[in-house]
Amino acid sequence: MDWDELDPKKKVPEKKNLEIMGVAELNAYIAELESEIGRTRATIAGKQAAKQGAESFFKK
Repeated sequence: MDWDELDPKKKVPEKKNLEIMGVAELNAYIAELESEIGRTRATIAGKQAAKQGAESFFKK
């Protein structure tokens, strides 16, 4: 058995064909991506706050 077979594979999201999309569809796609970026940034901020809290707790 190959050990690489046990590692979970990360899914690479398919790239959308932007050429076939109209302007309204492209704007909606941008809004969707910006929403996902905001959600990701909020998750990062929460994790950073938790890390800082743990670091300050263990420094005392």
